[in-house]
This record gives sequence, C-alpha cells and structure tokens, in this order.
Amino acid sequence: MHMDIFWAVIFFAFSTTITPGPNNIMMMSSGVNYGIKASVPHWLGICLGFPFMVLVVGLGFGVVFERYPHLHQLIKVVGTLYLIYLAYKIASAKPEHIATGKSKALTFWQAVLFQWVNGKAWVMASGAMAAFTTVAGIYWLEVSAITLAFLVVAFPCVGLWLLFGAMLKKILNRPLAQRIFNGAMGLLLLLSVLPVVRELWRYYFSAV
Repeated sequence: MHMDIFWAVIFFAFSTTITPGPNNIMMMSSGVNYGIKASVPHWLGICLGFPFMVLVVGLGFGVVFERYPHLHQLIKVVGTLYLIYLAYKIASAKPEHIATGKSKALTFWQAVLFQWVNGKAWVMASGAMAAFTTVAGIYWLEVSAITLAFLVVAFPCVGLWLLFGAMLKKILNRPLAQRIFNGAMGLLLLLSVLPVVRELWRYYFSAV
C-alpha cells in the first residue's frame, strides 16, 4: 500500500471514529456516570475490539455474508434491538443506582463483543475494505494496514469522548441534571440506530 493511500485510510479512520455513533455516545455516557478509571476496560474493549473486527471482516468473514446475506441481516436485526435496549437502559439510568453500585460500566469483553452488534461498526469495517483494498495489491498487507490505521486512531478518538464525559461529570453533579443527560444520550443512541432501521425496513419490506 502506497503511503498516500495509507494516509487516506488514516483520514477515513479518523473521520469515522471521531464522529458520534453508538460507541462514542456510550463512552461519553460511561465517563459521566462512572468516571475515567471505571470506564478504562470499556475504552480498551472498543479500541482493541473494533480493529480486530476490521481484521476478521477483511480476512474473509465478509465473504460469508456475501454468500449468506440473510445471516448478515439477522445479525443487524439482533444488534439493532440490542442497541434500542441499551438506549432505554442509558435513558432510564438513575444517579442513585450509580451511587449504590447497582449499575456498572461495560467490561472489556462486553465492549469487544458489542462491536459485532454495532451497525456503524459494520458499515465502517466493510466500507474501509471496499474503498481501500485493490485487486492488484497484496490483499493481506492492505487489510493489515487498514486495521493498523483504525488501531492508531481509536485510542485518542474514543478517549476524547471518555474525557469529555468525565469533564461533564463535574458539571452534572445534580441528580436532575444527570437524569436529563442520560435521557439525551439514550435519545442520541436511538437516533444513531435509525439509518440501520431504515436499511432493514427496505430490505424486508421494499418488495412487499
């Protein structure tokens, strides 16, 4: 992969990773509700889990979905329902639950597994492979470079959302303010799912 192409991959990875999406919205919400220290496993799970997903998709998992498109759509349906459930959980989270330890931040492995039901993650991974792999190039090397690009940008990009959430925690020190924030984050997460919902609707009902 030429250096100019690699920098294009870096810019693509940065622009898609820094923008709002399920991972970043949940990361910021975790920063507000649990603070930086408790959210580190969640942060690491995203930053390592998504590049791993990119690598697996690039090395052939995507071929399975090309052969069995209904399987891909089924995963999207399950993932979308799970995201809607998470949006409800975030929106209904109560500050007193955090204080009494009834609610906890995502673990490392929960964050890793979450990537596989995250619609935006699938779009980013498959889009990167479609855009930046070539017929004439060394495929495994190109896939490795794309994975490396997402690995490099994930830590600072997702970390900024966590840091921003932790900074907001100092402002949202009143239960009412935190409830309003959690409700807004739940709504944003729900809105981030709408493009996938529209795609699924067209897939299942456009022919009806």
